[in-house]
Amino acid sequence: MNRGPSSVWRRPTHFLAFGLGSGMAPFAPGTFGTLAAIPFYWLLSDLPLSVYLLVLLVAGLWGIHLCDRTSRDMGVHDHSGIVWDEFVGYWVTMMAVPFSWPAALWGFAVFRLFDVIKPWPVRFVDRRVTGGFGIMFDDVLAGVYAWSTMHLWFWLH
Repeated sequence: MNRGPSSVWRRPTHFLAFGLGSGMAPFAPGTFGTLAAIPFYWLLSDLPLSVYLLVLLVAGLWGIHLCDRTSRDMGVHDHSGIVWDEFVGYWVTMMAVPFSWPAALWGFAVFRLFDVIKPWPVRFVDRRVTGGFGIMFDDVLAGVYAWSTMHLWFWLH
């Protein structure tokens, strides 16, 4: 059972917005999208922080375009299969966190928690900000909450 249009496999913009196809998962596409972001974090984690931040900025700005274009093409704002925002939100969560599998999985859990519960202002942005910017920004904010939690956890341990 597919959660998205067949154009995901034909149009590069849709393929990327659907997280390289991970957003086509039959259930919990945001969770599968976040899982698909982990190997990329593994690759990014060895970069100097300045380069990581540049990649994050480019991925976020490019994501605004990807998500906006795909949602317009589909005629659905923030289709659940659009998960590029989860990729970027997870990468925000893991910013300046040295790679280890426990840290990667803890970051996954913390990001998913904040992405699902949507504390203020995440829920406000999710409900009121439209277009590609709105699709991306609520997950970036959830990523900031999760990033803060990750660094607090590391600081306390």
